Amino acid sequence: MAGVLVFCEVKDGKIKKASREALSIGRKLAESAGGDLVALANDKSVADEAGRYGAKKLYVANISDYSTEGYTAALKQACDEAKPSVLLFAGTSNGRDLAPRIGARLDAGVASDVDQLSWTDGKLRARRPVYSGKAFATVEVTSTPAIATTRPNAFPMEEAGGGAAEVSEVSAPADAKAKLLETKAPEAGELTIAEADIIVSGGRGLKEGPNFSYIRDLAHAIGGAVGASRATVDAGWIDHQHQVGQTGRVVSPNLYIAAGISGAIQHLAGMSSSKHIVAINKDPEAPIFRVADLGIVGDLFQVLPALTEEVKKAKAH
Repeated sequence: MAGVLVFCEVKDGKIKKASREALSIGRKLAESAGGDLVALANDKSVADEAGRYGAKKLYVANISDYSTEGYTAALKQACDEAKPSVLLFAGTSNGRDLAPRIGARLDAGVASDVDQLSWTDGKLRARRPVYSGKAFATVEVTSTPAIATTRPNAFPMEEAGGGAAEVSEVSAPADAKAKLLETKAPEAGELTIAEADIIVSGGRGLKEGPNFSYIRDLAHAIGGAVGASRATVDAGWIDHQHQVGQTGRVVSPNLYIAAGISGAIQHLAGMSSSKHIVAINKDPEAPIFRVADLGIVGDLFQVLPALTEEVKKAKAH
């Protein structure tokens, strides 16, 4: 009997960072629940990596492209065999899509976007932000399995040093009603904000789309991803995949730099859980400064190039 089953997303032959975080907390929960950690992925070549994070078994579904129906069927089969107490998903687009689907299939409760998890008195206890991040709710999921999606960057990755996970094949239906027609890749050289440790975001203070070059220059220099406010996305200055906020991505990087962003509540809801926040704005009364660890009152067109240059100098030494 498995303590925890983790759905692992794979890219370029490696388990995605958010899924490795889910494996790390999953291993701790499995130890508390008195069972093993097992995983499900679509690539048996990650058995070694899954084992290093503590997975004893890797269920492999022969699914080339993401399919809600296919993975739901594969997960149902894995759950029927492993009988886990907990089923975890990284809080990615795919994880947030799949968790409620399998939850309905298993008649199980789902705690979404959690940043703390524990196994207490035979139940999964989860903490999740509510009211746009202004408060936290602690909930208990009493179903078996208890399902949760983990917020990216909320749980540290910790290898267990185990051997390769045992591989077991599970089947998936070949006649899914929905089919993937196209995958749009990010711009060349761009990191995704979903899992980035550093994000540099721009807002209306940039004045026009071409000025996102200031944001990109700093992001590339510091090794981070490019983020954006909703206003800039709505204006067509940058693609929606960069949007941070209540109607975009909820992110929790180690460092979040907001340039020319006033700090509307919708944007704060998407980034206020960042470990360190730096705000750059010419308005000293901008709401973004209320959540910032470091605030710079100044013209971003002067501050960003200077900051970029200092980062390049520091990296050159």
